[in-house]
Amino acid sequence: MDATAVDLTFRDATEDDVDALVALVESAYRGESSRAGWTTEADILEGQRTDPEGVLDVIRSPAGRLLTAERGGRLVACCQLEHRGDHAYFGMFAVSPTAQGTGLGRTVLAEAERLARESWGVTEMHMTVISVRDDLIAWYERRGYRRTGRMTPFPYGDERFGIPQRDDLRFELLVKPLV
Repeated sequence: MDATAVDLTFRDATEDDVDALVALVESAYRGESSRAGWTTEADILEGQRTDPEGVLDVIRSPAGRLLTAERGGRLVACCQLEHRGDHAYFGMFAVSPTAQGTGLGRTVLAEAERLARESWGVTEMHMTVISVRDDLIAWYERRGYRRTGRMTPFPYGDERFGIPQRDDLRFELLVKPLV
């Protein structure tokens, strides 16, 4: 067994988890606390990454689930899985900044892929990543994801997604076969 999986418990999030999930996602991506890990977006986006309503929407979605990972009763990671026909969408991925670089993210991603394949019989996992996040995209590529070159615009002006600090942000679709 992978050492990072020791004492790790996976479960679907509930409405009781909303505040802890918002705090986890924010800590992994925004503000000074995010700089303790390598996934920070603090240099390209300010403001919020998510909010309680957005997390509740994912938890309540009949087409998906918000998977949590706990260690010692403490929430250390989460990710969204959504069934979209022949593929699953992977999003809202967050790992506690102090646990980043330990293999925990790799373990959570592998569990998400397994669940999507076994629960829905999907053959691909899709995700979108901010195209200027070269280090993060390279991490996903090492795990079998490929860049598609398919871009969608960043929602400039919608502060629910943050306050951009640059004008060249777009989302790129990454895809991985799950066969």
